[in-house]
Formats: sequence, C-alpha cells, structure tokens
Amino acid sequence: MRPMKETYIKELRQIQPNNPVLIEGLPGLGLVGKIVMRYLIKQLKAQKIAYLYSPHFPYFVLVNKKGNVRLLRGTFYYWKNPNEAAQDLILFTGDSQSQTIEGQYEITDCLLDYAEKNRVHNIVTIGGYRMETNDKPKVFAAATRKDLLDTSVTSGASLSSFGSPIVGTAGLILGLSKFKKIDALCLLGETRGYIPDPLAAKSVLEILKSTFNFDVDLTGLNEEIARAEKMVIRLQAIEEKRALQAEEIKKEDEKKTTYIS
Repeated sequence: MRPMKETYIKELRQIQPNNPVLIEGLPGLGLVGKIVMRYLIKQLKAQKIAYLYSPHFPYFVLVNKKGNVRLLRGTFYYWKNPNEAAQDLILFTGDSQSQTIEGQYEITDCLLDYAEKNRVHNIVTIGGYRMETNDKPKVFAAATRKDLLDTSVTSGASLSSFGSPIVGTAGLILGLSKFKKIDALCLLGETRGYIPDPLAAKSVLEILKSTFNFDVDLTGLNEEIARAEKMVIRLQAIEEKRALQAEEIKKEDEKKTTYIS
C-alpha cells in the first residue's frame, strides 16, 4: 500500500461499463444512503471493483469477528445490466464520511475522477432529509440538469426546498460534477434521523429504480421496516415516561418551595 498522504483509489479490476450511472450513498441522517446502497449491492449481487482510502477518514481501524483489522474505506461495486440497451450501475458506499472540510472536497474530486475514467455521465447521490413524519417518507430531489430533475419528479420525488443546503459528499458531488461535465441528481429521503431508517430508504429506492429504469424487488426491506417501527415506538414510550417523571419532579419541587414575605 502507498503512503497514506492523500486520498487514492485502489482498483481491484478494470471494467468496461455500458453508459453507467454511479450511485453514491455514505453514512448520514438515518443511514438512508448506506441502507439503500447495502440493499442494492445485495439484491443485484454487485461485485467489488475498487477501494477508496483517505487520511481524512476517522483515525481508527475496524476489527472483525476473527480479530483482523482494516482501515476505514469507501468501496466501489459494479453491476452489469442484463439488458444490453440499458445502463450499468457503479455503486459507491463506505464506512464513514470525511471528518474534515478539505477531505470532503478531496474525496469528492477523487470519486469524480474515477467516474470520468469509467465514462459516467450521470451520478446519483443519496441521503436523508430531517423531518418528523408519520406518513410515507417523501423524497426531495435536486439536480444539475432540468430534464434529469423532471424525470425524478415524474417518478414521485418532490423538489428540494429553495435555499436548503445539501451537506457532505452528497451535496459536493452536485457542485463539483459540472467541472467534469457529469450530470448529477440528489435524492433525500425524509427521516427522523436518529435511528436507521429503512422506510425512508425504500422511498428513495422506488424513485431511483423508476428514474433509471432498472428492476429490484423491495419486499426484502419490509422486515427491517417493521423492526425500525418497533424501535421508534419503544423510544417514544421512553421519552413520554421521562417527560412524565420530569413533570412530577417539577411539581414536587414546587410543593417544597418556601415563600418568605
């Protein structure tokens, strides 16, 4: 391995993709991007093609069940579309986002260089949009090209709020992609943000597969969604109990207060 002084990509094998779409999803609000990518990789049986290493990732290693360790990294996967007339997919996810502003730009530049090398013309970035909702999560979209944005809206997305910032790699890719003449679309799923949110991920996947015309069965997420809903109910019950206890303590304190006239 080369000295870790800058972000770089270690290719495991070369690919010759057909008009590929690159989809990026890193850990963030509700882990929406991470869940989407994990599900796509599993369902499509996508193959690892490259690792991205960076000194801007957090400074620790991950330990597996056998006690082996590895650096934090990003991973690229490749799925060859069986329909030769359709687009292939390059999927990018990772253990973490950069912990520095400089690193966010450097990692994004490195990712875009790799996209350009593989003749990518469209990139999709995925993340979460913090919102308390009990309904089906909406998906908000922003893009660098109007027809790409219009297609996502036709598929069920809503326009992102005016002036709303898109932070992290998901946002920077949109801002920097134009320098590579690559079009980019961002899809943000509504999420409470404080626990993994497979329901928001499912909403994003519905828009994603409709926008780019590839098929993936989403029923495999239903079990995860049920577990997440149970977790939310338990957390809400705990919060309600804490609120009642706080109110009771407040009342007791008020009773003990002595007023001196």
